[in-house]
Amino acid sequence: MTGCCSFCPCFGISGDGDDDDDLGRSNLDPVLLISGIGGSILHSKNKRRGFQSRVWIRILLADLEFKKKLWSLYNPKTGYTETLDDDSEILVPDDDHGLYAIDILDPSVMTKCLHLKEVYYFHDIINMLLQCGFKKGTTLFGYGYDFRQSNRIDKAMEGLRIKLQTAYKASGGRKVNIISHSMGGLLVSCFMALHNDVFTTYVNKWICIACPFQAGAPGCINGSLLTGLQFVDGLGSFFFVLRWTMHQLLVESPSIYEMMANPEFEWKQQPEIQVWRRQFKDKKTSSVVLETYGPTESISLFEEALRDNEVNYDGRKIAVPFNFSILQWATGTRQILNNAQLPTGVSFYNIYGTSFDTPFDVCYGSETSPIKDLSDLCHTIPEYSYVDGDETVPAESAKKRKPSFPEKKLRLLYFADGFAAKARVGVGARHRDLLRDKKVLRLIQKWLGVSPKHSKTSRVTNISAAD
Repeated sequence: MTGCCSFCPCFGISGDGDDDDDLGRSNLDPVLLISGIGGSILHSKNKRRGFQSRVWIRILLADLEFKKKLWSLYNPKTGYTETLDDDSEILVPDDDHGLYAIDILDPSVMTKCLHLKEVYYFHDIINMLLQCGFKKGTTLFGYGYDFRQSNRIDKAMEGLRIKLQTAYKASGGRKVNIISHSMGGLLVSCFMALHNDVFTTYVNKWICIACPFQAGAPGCINGSLLTGLQFVDGLGSFFFVLRWTMHQLLVESPSIYEMMANPEFEWKQQPEIQVWRRQFKDKKTSSVVLETYGPTESISLFEEALRDNEVNYDGRKIAVPFNFSILQWATGTRQILNNAQLPTGVSFYNIYGTSFDTPFDVCYGSETSPIKDLSDLCHTIPEYSYVDGDETVPAESAKKRKPSFPEKKLRLLYFADGFAAKARVGVGARHRDLLRDKKVLRLIQKWLGVSPKHSKTSRVTNISAAD
């Protein structure tokens, strides 16, 4: 049943689907939406009491709760990054058939009333699909996951298998159409490589939006490992997770290492980290030189810059250096991604962002203000050089490139995604804005073969986790 309209504009009409259009729904292939990095709500669950609270994303006490509940250390024995809080575990809510976790990332009343677009994630696509006659739990599903972890970790792979199977059965045995965003495309690629038979059984089409197939935005990833990410600038940053706080999580996140620049990809020009550095010939004589580090050479830079990195957690000082165990794991993931093959019969579509300055090279220091010690990089705001893209992922990650000699007979590899696409379309929009861009919504409708039938919108389900 559909819910009633609320007098408050924060809440729209319930988006379960049109109960009077059973015949139309039966003719729709199910859709599964898969989020990217930072695109899933994360809950912290107390192991003893079972109490859950939202730790990503939240506005109130964001930085404090992030440090307390999400700071983690990688366990090389298990392959998982594990929270420092021994009394809690991190969960992704599966309410509303998986859609709750990827719809509005801070579903508090204040956020919905103010309509803060920064936390509206798959919301517009969900609404569009509901208007086209899709029904939650029958032909519309979502898959959020713990984006700190590796894109090929067992829990993520098993969760995706279950979700595909659920959508397949709920729709009466119809194959699933996947729509992924950003790093979600890497997760799908890993699943396709590791479980190709399952992917072939359950998947019909895959629409990929803004995926960093060849390490996405090297500037953003390199900057993340050295200085973290600031999601909100200006005064708003005081109400969100701070750059340094985020940095400590990312250094222990396998997913970040898996998006480091691929040295085997034939970039037009390889991404670099540049450091203006003061070098001393003796105690009195020094000079300033510009050092450059490519994708391979940058490993030694990360090691040196992060050698003294540590966090203070619950009165304990914990070392958080560059993690070579994660790097080794990520190298294995890159091999899996390079070997991924699109099964015969599965249609692939690639949408990528254009027309916006996108960080590529990272530069620390300047000729007049050089870096004295590489450990100072972690406390230095970098400058960037830019290429065309969506402000996060360079368009080069999806565009055609000149093939090397062995590839001339393999036209699929002329493209960064490496797959035989039915279509590749560049859209002038920012990374997350692609999910609400009108042209993208029209392309999705075209490729799914659907059109809007009514004006129902998604009402985000409220669940019991504390804000």
